[in-house]
Amino acid sequence: MKMGWLKKGTKSYSIFKMKCPRCQNGDLFYTPTFSFQKPFAMPDQCDHCGQSYLPEPGFYYGSMFISYIVMGWFCLGFIGFFHWYLGWSTGASFALLILVYAIFFIWIFRMARSIWIGFNIKYDPKMKDLKH
Repeated sequence: MKMGWLKKGTKSYSIFKMKCPRCQNGDLFYTPTFSFQKPFAMPDQCDHCGQSYLPEPGFYYGSMFISYIVMGWFCLGFIGFFHWYLGWSTGASFALLILVYAIFFIWIFRMARSIWIGFNIKYDPKMKDLKH
């Protein structure tokens, strides 16, 4: 059973599944999220509808701000929870934070790019059946 906010045709579908925001069929990245072969490489365009994944030079600078804001709040909450709520030392809390961040770094990078392109390109239902 699919949740309503993750159904095809919604922005959240293309963002969380890391699919082309225009047709929601093509992948934004060549490899799976936790693959360390070409972790940051993206195709130039969607292999399904031809949507450019780099609409203009410097397009993904905005995704750095998304990543910064999300990770800033996550780090504050994480350290606050482990240090003040569970009573861990500051050093242990930060060590665990660094470990968690190292494990999820590629996912965070990709999610920020997926959010940025998802907010800037509109879904077109006519493109879902088109084969480029």
